Amino acid sequence: MFRRIGNTVVRHPVWTIVAWLIAAVAIVATAPSLPSSSDESSFLPKSYESIKAADVQQKAFPSAFTPSAIALYQRTDGGKLTAADQQDVARITSELGKKHIDQVQRVIPGQPSKDGRYALTLVQMDSKNAGQPKQADAAKELRDDVKALTKGTRLEAKLGGSAAQALDQQDSSKRGEALIGIGTFVIILVTLLIIFRAPILAVLPLILIGLVSAIANGLISYATKLFDLQANSSVSSILIVVLFGVGTDYFLFLMFRYRERLRAGDEPKQAMINAVARVGEAIASAAGAVIIAFLALVLSTLGFLKQMGPALAIAVSVTLIAGLTLIPAVVSLIGPKVFWPSKSWQREPENARFAALGRGVQRRPALTAALSGIVLLVLSLGTLGFNATFDLASGSMPKTKESMVVQDEMQKAYSAGAAAPTDVYLSSTDGKPLDKAGFDAYARKLGSVDGVASARLSQLNKGGTTADFTVTLKYEASTDKAIDTVGEVRDVAHADAPEGTEALVGGMSSIYKDIDAAVNHDYRTVFPVAALLIMLILGLLLRSVVAPWYLIASVGLGFGATLGATVWIFQNGQGHPGLMFMLPVIMYLFVVAIGTDYNILMIARLREEAREGRDPREAAGMALRHAGPTVAAAGFILAATFATMMLAGNSLLTEMGFAVSFGIAIAAFVMAMFFTPSLTALIGHAAWWPGHADRAPAGTHGADRAVTLGEEEAAHDPAGRRG
Repeated sequence: MFRRIGNTVVRHPVWTIVAWLIAAVAIVATAPSLPSSSDESSFLPKSYESIKAADVQQKAFPSAFTPSAIALYQRTDGGKLTAADQQDVARITSELGKKHIDQVQRVIPGQPSKDGRYALTLVQMDSKNAGQPKQADAAKELRDDVKALTKGTRLEAKLGGSAAQALDQQDSSKRGEALIGIGTFVIILVTLLIIFRAPILAVLPLILIGLVSAIANGLISYATKLFDLQANSSVSSILIVVLFGVGTDYFLFLMFRYRERLRAGDEPKQAMINAVARVGEAIASAAGAVIIAFLALVLSTLGFLKQMGPALAIAVSVTLIAGLTLIPAVVSLIGPKVFWPSKSWQREPENARFAALGRGVQRRPALTAALSGIVLLVLSLGTLGFNATFDLASGSMPKTKESMVVQDEMQKAYSAGAAAPTDVYLSSTDGKPLDKAGFDAYARKLGSVDGVASARLSQLNKGGTTADFTVTLKYEASTDKAIDTVGEVRDVAHADAPEGTEALVGGMSSIYKDIDAAVNHDYRTVFPVAALLIMLILGLLLRSVVAPWYLIASVGLGFGATLGATVWIFQNGQGHPGLMFMLPVIMYLFVVAIGTDYNILMIARLREEAREGRDPREAAGMALRHAGPTVAAAGFILAATFATMMLAGNSLLTEMGFAVSFGIAIAAFVMAMFFTPSLTALIGHAAWWPGHADRAPAGTHGADRAVTLGEEEAAHDPAGRRG
């Protein structure tokens, strides 16, 4: 099949390129815009209590005041607000209301702080569009207006709240994407120049993957609209890295094989056909493992991860098709001139460094397996200290952003939970009015919970069938203490609800509590499903029952080592209260999928060497000698491109960038190079049970044996060595 694909695109390169260009123009021109939401509640299914509470609030109190934006005022000299200052705040609040800004429904004054240094203006927006770009636009207009209205006064104003956070998150994402894009571009360009010493070949993948990126983004927008998936701005940053990192890996696999065929004496076009025929299965297998791992995210209960899975799967699928069609077509048109001005592609350099490493594995496989295994186990101990944080907004932007400054100042000036109070909705189950006589006692019960600052009845709906009790916590909504406290509030609210009533607890802390439960569900569901599917691929690919078990176990150790190192660096080293809640799921899938790719490359090369008649230990040594450079080159580029996410300037992408790049480095330079080949050498022929994939087919010899996946994937080292 892959030979037919190679033959078609190489014989008709112009038509192949034209087809890609037409597809790009058509998809980009017609694709819907990709919305982005920063509303954490939209990540959860309707079965969770916080979402049920929000539905009750919408029905019982449709005009209830829930601020989407908060203007925080203080004197420029930091002193207490005077009567004149308070009059200025009242005037500004009134004038903001008269502007009739789109999405803004009500503007009212808020309570001054107890120390008299702060005052508030509370702005309610259309709840149906919470977290959407149009509310970020409204926040921008509000921010400009409130600053203009404070001119000539002794006041300074800052805008916070969820709408302002959406605006700042949007701006931070644009800056982060630009830095990530530039960093990724530079890393790939410089690395390819070092590997090939050919400017055309270094620039070519960046141009081609840029075209692939435009098509992938368009298809993702279609899929998001078609399946009503939840979009988030962080997905765009991850997509940049996935497309350019994985795409460059596939480009390397193809170009190394193309160079090898030219060295073997093939005519240029035939060399490309043979390269696609031989490396096509490698690229398809690598992409298949990644796609399946990403698609496992569809089983997640969180809208953010449900959208990320298909989006990344689409991106890798488009990259796979480009690797088998677009890249071969373009390179076949250019021919060997793609390597200009370097002439190193014409000769076969020696491979001394990796040959020495291979001899070490061959002589002491038990020691190699033990040492590499101990490194992974020791790093994995850090997972015992893992703690999750749930404030996606503050995690997605620097603390210096205005909305984050407002959040911090409000926590100091008011009760920490005042900015995002918890609401307990007590509803009649039989449609009859509630008994008001028990309200005070119920409020006292809620207020007696440890960690609650105050609890009071705030409103009753027109029919008297639903009461809203506002519970203000002592802690900021996303902290562990607030999440634990809201769990106790739920217990009391449910247990002490009068007969014939039902209590539901809503608010941001309740949402975070449910997100925590949803993530734990995902750990129990997504992780094992992804592992089983990848093991199935490995079993079919290697025709073995034994090998997939220790391969996936080694990748699992790599995951543990990666999470442990991330905990030690960010929680213990930098003092972060925890890691972003979705990080382990994302990291698991990247490390498992890509770590499996590198394991496939190495064990397939080992199988090829074994088919040459070498014993298991010698085969392991030769596999490291020839496939090690390929794994090193691909692992370095992919790890470095993911590391560019650390340039974004926010904790979410910094943690994600470090974790995934470290995980890929562990997968390439510890698991694939040492742990997997040494284990395979120790297990010997039993690794291929019940088949005999490591035995040469009867009647064949090294020169004319059937082409195997290992032969295809062995690719070559970054300096041009055989591999």
